[in-house]
Amino acid sequence: MLQNAQRAIASGRDVVLGYLEPHARPATQQLASPLESLAIREIDYRGMRLREFDVDAALIRKPEILLVDELAHSNAEGSRHSKRWQDVQELLESGMDIWTTLNVQHIESLNDIIGQITGVLVRETIPDQVFEMADEIELVDLPPEELLERLGKGEIYLPEQAQRAIQSFFKRSNLNALREMSLRQAAIRVHTEVESARLHQTSSQPWATAERLLVCVGPSPTTARVIRTAKRMATALDAKWVAVSIDLPGRSATDSATSQLAEHFRLAERLGAETWTLAGDSVVDTLLEFARNRNITKILVGKTSEPKWKRWISRSVVDQLIEASGGIDVYVIQGESEQSDTRSKSNPSLSIDWKGHAIAVGVTAIVSLLVDSLEYLKLADTEANRVMLYLAGVAFVAFRNGAWPAITACILSVLVFDFFFVPPYWTFVVSDAQYIVTFAVMLAIGLLVSTLASRLKVQVANAHRRERRSNSLYELGKELSSLYGEAFLVSSASRTLGELLDADIAVYLKEGSQVYAVNDRPSSLTQHPVSLPAAEWVIEHAQIAGLGTNTLPNACASFVPLLGSQNCFGAIAVQPRNDAARLLEPEMRRLMESGANQLALALERDRMAIEAAESRMEVEAEQLRSTLLSSVSHDLKTPLASIAGASSSLLEADSMEKETQRELLTTIASESQRLNRVLEN
Repeated sequence: MLQNAQRAIASGRDVVLGYLEPHARPATQQLASPLESLAIREIDYRGMRLREFDVDAALIRKPEILLVDELAHSNAEGSRHSKRWQDVQELLESGMDIWTTLNVQHIESLNDIIGQITGVLVRETIPDQVFEMADEIELVDLPPEELLERLGKGEIYLPEQAQRAIQSFFKRSNLNALREMSLRQAAIRVHTEVESARLHQTSSQPWATAERLLVCVGPSPTTARVIRTAKRMATALDAKWVAVSIDLPGRSATDSATSQLAEHFRLAERLGAETWTLAGDSVVDTLLEFARNRNITKILVGKTSEPKWKRWISRSVVDQLIEASGGIDVYVIQGESEQSDTRSKSNPSLSIDWKGHAIAVGVTAIVSLLVDSLEYLKLADTEANRVMLYLAGVAFVAFRNGAWPAITACILSVLVFDFFFVPPYWTFVVSDAQYIVTFAVMLAIGLLVSTLASRLKVQVANAHRRERRSNSLYELGKELSSLYGEAFLVSSASRTLGELLDADIAVYLKEGSQVYAVNDRPSSLTQHPVSLPAAEWVIEHAQIAGLGTNTLPNACASFVPLLGSQNCFGAIAVQPRNDAARLLEPEMRRLMESGANQLALALERDRMAIEAAESRMEVEAEQLRSTLLSSVSHDLKTPLASIAGASSSLLEADSMEKETQRELLTTIASESQRLNRVLEN
C-alpha cells in the first residue's frame, strides 16, 4: 500500500497517511517517512496510552486518497466508533478514497473456519458486506517459505516474537491454508466482476472463463445415465453443474412420470448438482435462455429414440438444441436401453375420462338442438354460423374437461354437422366437394381450439397454485416479522406451512447441547422414535435428512435445517398428510426450504432481541447498583463522621466537663441509631 501511495504521489495525486501500524519494522517506517501523515489521537485506557486513528483530523484535511492501516482494528473505549471499518465508512461518505489493509482471517464468514484450521480464533473481524463493497481488491501473496524466511530474519516481528509466531500461528500448514483462502476470495471477486461484465454485453455467447455444465432432466429412465455422465465430466473439469427440467404449459405428467423426475433430481442433488425446474412454452428456447444467463459452456442431453416417420414430420428436441446452441457445446449421451418392466412401469395404461367424453357427447347434442332451433328461426341459416356454434361447444368442452374430451367433441361435431345440416341430409354422403374443405378446416380449428383451451386451463391452474403459495409465503413472512416470542413464531409458522404443504409440522430447536421439540401438544410426529435423532443429525450437519432422502429414510417426516447467519440452531419436520412421494418434488423441496429460512430468520431476530434486552438489563442493573452504593455511601458518611469526631473529642479532652462529655456521648448514641437505620434500609 505504501509503495502504491508513493507512485500515486509521483503522478500528482493528493495522498495522506491517516494511520499506520509500523510494528517496529524499519522497512515499513522507511516507506512511510516521505508521506504526509495525520496526527495520532492518544487515549488513556487503564493506565496505558493507546494510539488511535483521528477521524476528525482526516475530515478536516480531506485528501484525495487516505491510507488507513488495519481495517479490522477495534477502537479504544471513548472513540466515536467501536470499529475502524466504521471510521472508514464515515470517511467514504465524505467523498474521500480510502486505501486500507486486511488479512483474510479477519473476514467474518471465514473466521470460524480459519479458527478450526489454525487453532487460533481471531477476535477482530469485519462484516462480509464491508469487504464486498470495496471498489478494488489487490491480493498480496507470498509463498510460505519466503514469509518464514522473513520471520526468521526479524523483518516482521522482533526475534522473540518471531519464534513464538513460527511455533503457533505461522506454521507452514496454516500459511498454506490461509494462502488458499486468500486466492479463493480473490477468485470469487474476479468471477463476480467477469459475470457483471458478461451480463452487460450485447452478445449472448458464453464466456468460457470456467466450465459450467447443464444436464437436461426428464422422466425417462435413461436420464440417470446422463446425470452420472455429467457428474463424471464435471469432476474431470472441476466445473459446477446444474440439472434442469422444463415444465411445459398444458402438459400434465402422470404420477409415475412425476415420481421418476423427482428420483432423477434426487440423484443429481446427491451427486452435487444444483437443480432447477423452469416453466416455458419451448424446451429449446427455455433451456438456452437459462444456459446463456448462467454462462453455461456445455449442455448434456440424452439421445431420444424416435421413429423415422416422426423425425420427417418434425425435428427432435436434440436436433433443435444443436442447431440453436451457438457457442455452447452440446453432448448427446446414449441412455441405457429400457427393460420391458421399466416401460410398463413408466408408461402405465392410459385412464379414460368417461365423464369428460360423456359431457362432450352431451354438449354436441345441445349445440345441434340449438343450431336446429336457430335455423328454424332463420337466425343460423348459413354454414358459417353453424360452424361457429359447434366450435364454441368444442372450446367449452376443452376448457372444462381437457384435450381428449375436446377431440371427441370436435369429431362428433363434424359428423353431426355432415349428417344433419349438409345435403343430402340424414347421410354421411357429401354432394358438394367444397364441404370437404369445410369439414377439414372445421376439424383443424376444433383441434387447435381444444389444444389451446386445454393448455390455458392448465396454465390458469398452475398460476393459481403458484399465486397461492407465493401469497402464503408472503403472509408468513409478514406475520413472523410482527411477532415476538419463540412459541408464537413457531405456532404461526407451523400453522401456515401446514396449510400450504398439506402436512403436519414440528419444530426442533437447540439450546446449548440439548435439542427439544417446540409444539403445543404431543403428536405422532414428535413421538416417533426416529424424529429426535433425525433432528439432532440435521442440526449438527446443517443438511436435509429423513423421509425422501438417503439419510435416516425410516423417519416419518422430512427434516429441513433452520440456518441462521452464524450456525444451524434448529430443524423443521414436514410430514405429508396424504402422499409422501410429494416430498421428492423439487418445488415441494423449495417451499420447505423457503418456509424454514423465514422461520430461522424470525427466530434468530427474536433471540438477538432477547440477548440485547438482557444486555440492557445487565447495564441498568449495574447502574442501579452503583447508584444505590453511592447513596448508601453518602448516607453512611455523615453519621460515621459525627461519631468519629465525637469519639476523638472524648479521647483528646481529659479534663472535659461532665456536661460536655454527656453531650458528646448523646451525639454518638443518636448518630449510632441513625447509622443502624441506614444499614437496615
